[in-house]
Amino acid sequence: MSDIVIIGGCGHVGLPLGLALARAGHKVVGLDIDAKKVAQTNAGVMPFVDKGADELLPQVLKSGGFRCTTDKACLEKAEIVITVIGTPLDEHLNPRFEVYDDLIAADRTFLRKGQLLVLRSTVYPGTTERIAAALAREGIDVDVAFCPERVAEGVALEEISSLPQIVSGTSARACERAEKLFRTLTGDIIPMKPLAAELTKLFNNTWRYIQFATANQFYMIANEYGLDFYEIHRAMTEKYPRAKSFPKAGFAAGPCLFKDTMQIATFDNNAFFLGHSAMLVNEGLPNYLVRRAMMRWPLREMKVGVLGMAFKGDSDDPRESLSYKLRKILERECRQVLCSDPFIHDARFVSLEQAVEQCELLFIGTPHSLYKTADFKGKTVIDIWNITKNGVAVI
Repeated sequence: MSDIVIIGGCGHVGLPLGLALARAGHKVVGLDIDAKKVAQTNAGVMPFVDKGADELLPQVLKSGGFRCTTDKACLEKAEIVITVIGTPLDEHLNPRFEVYDDLIAADRTFLRKGQLLVLRSTVYPGTTERIAAALAREGIDVDVAFCPERVAEGVALEEISSLPQIVSGTSARACERAEKLFRTLTGDIIPMKPLAAELTKLFNNTWRYIQFATANQFYMIANEYGLDFYEIHRAMTEKYPRAKSFPKAGFAAGPCLFKDTMQIATFDNNAFFLGHSAMLVNEGLPNYLVRRAMMRWPLREMKVGVLGMAFKGDSDDPRESLSYKLRKILERECRQVLCSDPFIHDARFVSLEQAVEQCELLFIGTPHSLYKTADFKGKTVIDIWNITKNGVAVI
């Protein structure tokens, strides 16, 4: 089996992939700049929540199939280098194209002839071919592939093997090598050209973002007419297969969906009006909730709680969570705002019990399972997710 180095190997995407590859028999090194996470992972403790990883990590560490390091020298010995790094937007909502340029500039001296370089993160269309051309100009003879991750955070380890793996390469050899690698994880492989593969990943995330925006817009329309959106949602979806995929309302947040929708907008010369409209709906939902609450309650005299600060349910990841936007708006309008999350350690947060006891009004910012059976002591709960199954309070 191959010797593999994963750049970004202690993150939410890189670490589950490394564990899966080690379980398949590869020798894997997770390279990461976060020394604390490296030490924690090498001690057999997962730095975040992912189903099944707590049990697998100690096993692959003990077998010698997996380890983490901050030392880039490990790149020289690798047959395969997989990059898993963030690809954020700039202040103008355009992709930061320099992310991969900086990575190659920093690591080029460690790359050697004959390696396979696999781009795993979501990238702007054309990035794979551009990186291959840049490496060729530098005289670095490596095969370049793009094999996008499409897992859901929290169940990444499971989905790496259960979902089809898209593989693409800038040459036939690169594609063949990438396919051989991912066939050790699953027999379900979809070969593509790099540009098509890049757009597939972006279209996947953008489609989900637009679906959430549709549900959120419908929620707002129903709410304006004093109706319970989830009564309508149930009627739309119950035993009606053509609406089976219609999502619930709620915050469409996290490090991917909004970002990737804006990447498509940039690629489409900012003519992607559907994506921009989805952004206005999804990003505007916290503002809408607070504005409607202000019409019903004297918020300036009230202590208000936000329950759940992660970007998705039963996760400990706060990145790009709209709960923080909700908190910021509420802090401007309320006497005091208390926040609580059972998965995120923050000295400023209070327990669920304290939030319920002290606050007069509660917003569920994240649909953690805990809230399904929580005792809210008769307090008013604005639950746009309907996780409490009491219907959405019309505000």
